[in-house]
Amino acid sequence: MTGGYAGVIAAQQAVGPTLASWTTAVTAIHPTGLVTLGSNYMAIRKLLRVTAIMGVSNVITAQNQYTFQIKMGSVVAWTSGAIACNTAAHTLLPAKLVVDLLLSTVGSGTNAHYIGVGHLSGIVWSQAAGADPVNGNSILCPITAPAEGTGFDSTVANILDFFIGCQTSASGNSIIVYNYYVEDLT
Repeated sequence: MTGGYAGVIAAQQAVGPTLASWTTAVTAIHPTGLVTLGSNYMAIRKLLRVTAIMGVSNVITAQNQYTFQIKMGSVVAWTSGAIACNTAAHTLLPAKLVVDLLLSTVGSGTNAHYIGVGHLSGIVWSQAAGADPVNGNSILCPITAPAEGTGFDSTVANILDFFIGCQTSASGNSIIVYNYYVEDLT
């Protein structure tokens, strides 16, 4: 991004796959939402905003947890950590995750790092076991002190991707990403 104007650099053009009966984190967006950030595109203090609008389902047999990840190539550059659903069953209730990523260092090998904070909202999320809140929940994540993500190489082109993992494999635990976009805010 040049000239100091913010803009959308990636946007999903179709609904992502329905993720169900899985545990290991997998890509959650339609391939049209992928963006390749060119070699040396990222500069120190570069700010990206990643937004995912989802439908979330969960069963009540256990308080399920989902983990959201932003990857640079094969590297997990940011993670939400495990976020628990509340103890009520849900079918594709709306949820939204907005993550602000600040590039704190650049370089080759594993020298580039993002530090980021996400804002996750929706009725299904819980910070403690319990039923649905009346007005939904808003959770900042990770729910620990923000830390730099795993290092990656910013001197080569990297594909920015959005992954989701699920603690318990069950057909009633599912997520679908309806809308996904990435903004360059610098």
